[in-house]
Amino acid sequence: MNTRRDLLAGIGALGAAALGWAAWREVGEAPQRLRSAAAAGGRLPNTLLYTHEGKAVSFYDDLIRGKVVAINMMYASCAGICPTATANLRLVQQLLGQRLGRDVFMYSITLQPELDTPQNLREYVELHHIEPGWLFLTGAPANIEQLRYSLGFYDPDPLVDGNKASHSGMLRVGNDAYQRWTMAPALATPKQILATINHVDRSRVHSA
Repeated sequence: MNTRRDLLAGIGALGAAALGWAAWREVGEAPQRLRSAAAAGGRLPNTLLYTHEGKAVSFYDDLIRGKVVAINMMYASCAGICPTATANLRLVQQLLGQRLGRDVFMYSITLQPELDTPQNLREYVELHHIEPGWLFLTGAPANIEQLRYSLGFYDPDPLVDGNKASHSGMLRVGNDAYQRWTMAPALATPKQILATINHVDRSRVHSA
């Protein structure tokens, strides 16, 4: 499925993006308000996040603009799909080789920003032997919810949506330069995921 960036469900950057790491736990946003804004449509937000390396980044300007990206959501203490999905995406990382961090960028955004500090995510990266070029991201809870809805990682049923243990095991794949977006299961075979990435990457030659 292809769509323009400004048709992706989302809302504009919140004032909370200007807050530092120490203040983020005091920032809140009603899920229903986010859901309504997502349904109304909008641009991908340029909200403030932190990488597992401790670097502050603006989501759209630093991570998305003009890039081919693959994005999933996870949390470090997840005992369900997350470890398996991470291991599978690590194989995708290996298939990408030198393209990763140059032509294609991989991001994992935590669903538990209250617990997943940059340090916790760094430990997760080390535990799963993640190689350079794949960033794990955290931020203020309101900003994470904003991104979750804008990227389509939500369920229309509020009861299901509120249960992190049943979160979507999907991968959002996109080419911002051509405003071309799709999704793939994070547990698809690494070659299938690579084919999905190549499908949106117009620098690659595709077979029919």
